[in-house]
Order: sequence, then C-alpha cells, then structure tokens
Amino acid sequence: AGQVRAAFLRFFEERHGHRRLPSAPVRPRGDPRLLFVNAGMNQFKPIFLGTVHPRSELAQHRRVVNSQKCVRAGGKHNDLEDVGRDTYHHTFFEMLGNWSFGDYFKEEACSMAWELLTEVYEIPRDRLYVTYFGGDPSLGLSADEECRDMWLRLGVPATHVLPFPLKDNFWEMGDTGPCGPCTEIHYDHVGGGRNAAALVNQGSPDVVEIWNLVFMQYSREVEGNLLPLPQHHVDTGMGLERLVTVLQNKRSNYDTDLFTPILDAIHKGCRAPRYQGLVGDADVGHVNMAYRVVADHVRTLCVCIADGIYPGVSGAELVLRRILRRAVRFCSEVLQAPPGLLASLVPTVVEVLGDAYPELMKNTDQIKDIINENEAAFLSSLERGRRIIERTVQQMEPSTHFPAEVAWSLYGNLGFPLDLIDLMLEEKGISLDSAAFNELALEDAKQKAGGPQAGQPENTNTHLDVHSLAQLRSSNVPTTDDSPKYAYTLGQHGQYEFSPCQATVLMLYRDQSLQKEVGAGQRCGVILDRTNFYAEQGGQDSDQGYMIRVGQQDILFPVESVRLCGGYVIHEVVAVEALRAGDQMQLFVDEAQRLACMTNHTATHLLNFALRHVLGDSTEQRGSHVTAERLRFDFDTKGHVTVEQLQQVEQVVQDMIKRNEVVHMAEVPLTLARRVQGLRAVDEGYPDPVRIVSLGVPVESVLTRDSEAAMQTSVELCCGTHLLQTGSVEDLAIISERQLVKGISRVVAVTGGQAKQAREVGQCLAMEVDSVSLRMKQRISSIPEMQNLSKEVGQLTKVVASTAMPQWQRKELQTILKALQRTANTAIKKLELQQAEKKAQILLAKYCNQAVIIDTVPADSLSILMKVVNQLCDKSPGTSVLLLSPQASGEVFCACQVSKNCLPALSAADWAMAVCTQMEGKAGGSPIVAKGSGNAKGMQGALTTALEFAQSKL
Repeated sequence: AGQVRAAFLRFFEERHGHRRLPSAPVRPRGDPRLLFVNAGMNQFKPIFLGTVHPRSELAQHRRVVNSQKCVRAGGKHNDLEDVGRDTYHHTFFEMLGNWSFGDYFKEEACSMAWELLTEVYEIPRDRLYVTYFGGDPSLGLSADEECRDMWLRLGVPATHVLPFPLKDNFWEMGDTGPCGPCTEIHYDHVGGGRNAAALVNQGSPDVVEIWNLVFMQYSREVEGNLLPLPQHHVDTGMGLERLVTVLQNKRSNYDTDLFTPILDAIHKGCRAPRYQGLVGDADVGHVNMAYRVVADHVRTLCVCIADGIYPGVSGAELVLRRILRRAVRFCSEVLQAPPGLLASLVPTVVEVLGDAYPELMKNTDQIKDIINENEAAFLSSLERGRRIIERTVQQMEPSTHFPAEVAWSLYGNLGFPLDLIDLMLEEKGISLDSAAFNELALEDAKQKAGGPQAGQPENTNTHLDVHSLAQLRSSNVPTTDDSPKYAYTLGQHGQYEFSPCQATVLMLYRDQSLQKEVGAGQRCGVILDRTNFYAEQGGQDSDQGYMIRVGQQDILFPVESVRLCGGYVIHEVVAVEALRAGDQMQLFVDEAQRLACMTNHTATHLLNFALRHVLGDSTEQRGSHVTAERLRFDFDTKGHVTVEQLQQVEQVVQDMIKRNEVVHMAEVPLTLARRVQGLRAVDEGYPDPVRIVSLGVPVESVLTRDSEAAMQTSVELCCGTHLLQTGSVEDLAIISERQLVKGISRVVAVTGGQAKQAREVGQCLAMEVDSVSLRMKQRISSIPEMQNLSKEVGQLTKVVASTAMPQWQRKELQTILKALQRTANTAIKKLELQQAEKKAQILLAKYCNQAVIIDTVPADSLSILMKVVNQLCDKSPGTSVLLLSPQASGEVFCACQVSKNCLPALSAADWAMAVCTQMEGKAGGSPIVAKGSGNAKGMQGALTTALEFAQSKL
C-alpha cells in the first residue's frame, strides 16, 4: 500500500509537474458546516469559491497532488452503522487526488489518469470502464461529448465508454456553489474477456468505481440555475483502499496490507478465532464483523486524536466518542478482549500509516492515553447504565413500556448506545416507549438547530460570491490596500494616535450582485480602494465605526462589521443616503473598541507564551478569539490546570507587562518565517509575505540563523493589530479555565481595568468567606443560627461560581466553601440529634415500653421529629411510634416508625397516609418508616385516627 501511494504522488509530481502537498488535518479549517474533512477538495474550497486571498500560499497553486486523510461519519456521509457489516465501508480512508486550478482541463486529466492506471499500475485495459455525463434537458445541459471523445481517442473501446444521468455523473459541492460533470473509472474484478458494461453503477460488488474526475465548470445559484464558472478546475479523487484491493488482487479492502497487520494484532490481543473475512449469516456471532469494526475504528481514532479531535460531547468530538464506544463494545462483548486492547493496537496503526502521516508518530503515547481513559470512562458508565435499567425495571408497573425519559437520559448523559438499551430490555421481555423517545429526540434536535453551530446563512452583504469576485477581477478592480489599519503611533503621554484615512468607493455589493449605486436606507457592502478598518480574521473581531462623505460632515454612515473576501475588504454599511462608486469617504474607526481589541490580542500572545513556559513545550494552541471585552484561548493539556499553575501563568504575564517590552512587527517571506525555532503558528493558510509579531526582540534578531530568541519570548505569525508596548495591557486575570474535552482546555481572561475589577471582587469575596469561616469556628448551639450560616455558605458558593474573578482564587474559595458546607451539615445533624435525644427520653419515661406510642411534641423541623421517632424505636425495639408536631405556620409535621414485630400487619406508609389525609395533607415512605404533613385544623381528629388505625391492624 505504501508503494501504491508513493507511486501516485511521484507520477504527478515528477512526470506532470504537480506540487506535492501534505494532507490537511481532519479537523476542517474555517468551515463550521463540516464535522470532519471528508474529501480531498475541502482544503481547496476557497480556490473554487474564489475567496482565497491573492497573497496566500493557496492562491499560488496551479497543479497539486496529495493523499488526504478523510473521515466520513456523522453528517451527510454517515457510514458509521454500515462499517463492519460489509468489506468496503470505512469511517477513515485515504483519498489520492490531483488538482488543476485554472491550468489543465479535461483532455490532460483523462490522459494522465489513463497513463497512471494502465502503464504505471499496469491494470489490464479490458477490465476498465469509463462513464461520462449524459446531459440533462431540464437544466439545459447537453451530454459531455468532449469527455467521451477524449476517452475514445485514448483507445478506450466504445463499448466501455458509457453515459449516465445527473445523479451518477454530475458532482456538486452542496446545494449551491461550484459543480460540474464528472467522469468515473470503474474496474471489473472478474475480467476474463467478458463485457461487464451492464454492471457499471448497478451496485455490483464485482464492478466498482475506483477514480472520479470532476470538471468544475458551473456554479449552482440559490435559485437553482447554473452559471458558467469564471475559471475551470479539475478535482479528482481515488480511494487508496479500493485501489490497493485491485492491485493486490483481493476482493475485500480488509484483506490488503492496510488492514492485515491490524487484524493480526487484534487476534493476538483477544480470545476470538482468527479473522476469516466472513459476512452476513456466515459470520456466526458477528466475530468477523467485530474484527472489521475494531480495525476501522482504531485507524479513525488515531488519525483524529493526532489532529486534535478528542472524544467529547458535541459536534465532531461526539461522533468520535460514538466511534470509540462502538469499538470498545465490539472488543469486550464480541471479541471477549480485556480492557486496553484498543489502545494496544495504536503502534500497529502507526506502523501502517506513520510514514505517510508523520504526525501519528509524534503523538503515539498521547493517542494511547486518550483511548484508554475514554474506554475506562465508558465501561464505568455502562455499569452505571445497567444499574439504572435494573432499578427502573424493578419499580415499573408490570406490562408497561420502559419510560422514554430514563432511556433518553441514559443515551444523552451517559452516552449509552440505543441498541444496547433495546437489547437489555429485550432480555427482560419489555420494550421502550419508542414514540415518546423519538419525540424527545426531535425536541433536542430542534433545540440544537437553534444554536449557532447550525451553519446559519452567511451575511450576504459581506460575503462575495464567486461570480462577483470574478467580475471584480475582470474589471481590474484592485484588491483593498488595508495597510492603514496598522497606521497608529504612541503619543507623548502614552495615548494611541490613529492616522486618518481617506478612501474612494470602488464598488457596492447588495443581494449577491455588484452595484454602482445603492439607495438611501439600504444595507450594503462597500468596497474601497484602501481602508484602516480591521476585517475579522485570525480570531480577532472586526472593527466598527463610521464613514462620512468628504465635505458632508453631518451625515454618518455606520460600519457594523468588516469582512475579508479574496483580498477585498467589504464594509457592512447602512446607507443613510444614496452611496455611489467614486464617492470620496473619510473613515473613522471606533478607537476605544479597536484599542481594547489590540490590548486583548497582545495579551493573548503573552498568555500563549506563559502557558508554554509553565505547562511545557507540548502546549499547542488549538484556537483563540479576541473581542473588545475579553480573550479566549484553547490549548492542549495533559490534565486540569492547577491553582498554582494558574497563578504562575498570571505571574509570567505580569512580569512581561511590567518590563513594558516593545512589540516588534514586520512582514517577512513565509519560507524565512517558518524556519524560526520556537515560532508559534496555528494550522492556517498564511499570506506570503507574512507578518511576524515578536515581543521584546527585534524581528531581524529572531530571523538570524540558529537564533533561539523565539524560545525565550513570544514570537508568532499574526495578522492582528497589536499594542506597541506591553505595558499598556496593565494587568491580566484568567477568569475561567475548564476542559472542553479530555486533553483540551479553554481559558478566558480579561485585561486592564476589567482585570483590576476582577481582582477587587475576588478580594471582597475572599473576605466574606473568611468571615463565615470564623463564625463557623465559634461554638454555636442554636439550630436556626447554624442553618442560617449554612444558607449563607450556599449563597456564597453560587456567587463565587458565577462572578468574574481570578480563576485560581475561585478554585481556592470553592475548596474552602465545600469544606464549610460539610462542617455546617455535620453540626446541624449533631445539634438535631442532641435535641431529639432529650425529647425521646421524656417520652420514654412517659410511656414506659408501651407497644404503641402516639403523641404530639414540639420540634423545629421534620428532620428533628423523624430523629425523635428513630431514637424512641432504637431504645424500645418492640414499640411502634407516630408523632405529630404543630408549627407556628399552621402546618403539622407527622413522622412514624413501625416495629419489625408488627410487620406486615401494620405499614408505616399506610399509617402516615391515613393520619395526614385526615389533616388534608400528604405522606409517603416505606413499610417501616414514613413521614408527611397536614393542616393544624384536623389535628385532633388525626390523633384519634392514628390510634384507631393501629388498633384495627394489630
């Protein structure tokens, strides 16, 4: 398999001048609608959409080849439940692909594909069939005869060149966007000179598609019509697993050397018989299916975890958790393997895939740890789930459905698989209330769909479509010069001075079309020749502000948001008056908001450095978001960050603020920047040249060969706007730290005045906690006083949890408050017991071992009354007791306990019920103890009832 992959890459790189690129990570970059990268073209989407920044590395590509890691599970391509049933479905697979971006088209793409398959891989020509798009009259599309003729010219017999309709041979990226006809190459496993044309695209396992060549030449619009694309592209994809199956003359992907080493390792680690490749009824006990599930899923787990997707509770993380749990179940239930089998397979997966994807080798231990931790957590929640099902079944009325809300809670909170719930209920001869369960699922889906993850429609006024971008370029509208956003200086008194900016309106954009004029009162996108507004990118919010027409000082055009699209900066503006191309505008950024963003962005760099300094070099950034109010930073972590570590991180940041380091910024060639040791960069497409931000060390020093300056300070690739000196940050307080999923933590921090305020609030709360601690240490003998203290601790606990304050201090105070709450509860219990003992002594003396005691006693709470009853029965085991206690509020408490000698004749629950019903109240409990309450008006009658009820039963 390794040779097959290498031959593909070498063929396009060496024979046909393609640039070889590494696989993108399987976590999609900048595409919230995708859970995983599921095709080779995902990383090139900005090129197809025309939104790629003209200065970025991506925009320079013309011919590209790579082998892309893909995961299809969850979302549109949900193969999860099919995996294992057959020999060709996978959650993880490798997509070999070659691309042309406005370079070659159909003729070269087809001839290269034919050359590779027949001459390099030496696949017999008579076993190959090609399909092409047969046209669609409803869309006004004729058949792709150009493609058909190309294949015939390459020597493919006419009987092997077959037309197919839209559903088979027209590829679309989504409901809208780039699309086009495609040609597919199919392989006949049987051969032997037969003509298998009738089996192509018929779902036959004998004739399978191996390569799809897509010719992107149209764009589907919102209305459903097709427009020709300004630039033609080629996007091809061939699944490595299928190709290897063909070349190794196998009929199942699992029989190739991509899987056999993993299947052997599974056999060594479990008690099941060897893998035999059986499917369906022949696969007794699903043993072979289990082998396939585990082999497939462990590959997916390794690849995802190495790319920073860890099992979790939403989105891609949730899908990965399901994959892991499905694999664990097949390991333990079908293969009878001990815990730990899954993680023990990781080194084998790394052996098979590590050469192609070196990130797997780097993270082997971490992958094993995460799999083991998640497996242990799942096995313990399975145990809990089993207990909950047992308990619920015991409490159910006979011949009823299992309650849907219990099943939903097992599924949603414990991640208990649905089929397992069904299975366990089936064993007990009961069924789930499926209709009610589906209703709960629907409710949940609706709730989630309301959230921001639902891929809400882009703002159409600031998101240029592919045709408008092409029109701007063909009309020679220059991309926006946004360098003025960096034009600011520090004044004599430490205040920031932002240079004014004057610009010309080049074009307006509204309802997905470019316009020269927009009427008053309309919202539109404004494209200028230059701007000092910062467009949202690199995790930093966009600027806000306003523009005025030169010479018209009194009319403000508010700028609400700013976006960057294909090198053009689009300002979302409300046109208070008509706006026209050619208008001269003066631009005014909201300086307070901009300065707050600058402060928080520089602080983010300080925080990134401090975290690495305190937690170690393996601390990688996973995401960040900078707004005027706060900054958010996600990073890899081995475990929870401790109180001491949080304090140290804040200290490192404060030291750098105190030193008032100069923030050096410069644009440098990308290749030079990437050589810097200790450079912090995230997985992003950077422009070339790229901007480097270095704290305290000039960029020239950082760039000199063998310089280790970047190891000692913060040096990052960053397009954001920053302070010129770190002193302006003033202070930084981390106000929250939590694990998003196992292995990734998120911190939120505030700076300047907000940080100072957070510290002051923290101090005040610490003093309040101290005061409660002191009062708790004094000897308190009154229950109400102790209860008030306990309430105070509860309220303080809520305030500490929800107030913005330093996180290290929050954690410290929470630990103290937890201990205080325990102390208060113990003290209350102790005081109640003392009171109960006294009251019980008096009653014992009064009734002297009678068989039944019924009376009224004063008690401050139902809990004390219950303790009096318990004490009496402990000291006089043959006695059954029922006590009432009238309260100032007009309520009456009732508590009772029945002696074991009186069971089952007298039941405490029935006794309390009879008494409380007499007082228009309620009661509940077991045959031995029960409690309730009622109304003082019926108390006399209740005492009579209590006696009569006991006499009638005994």
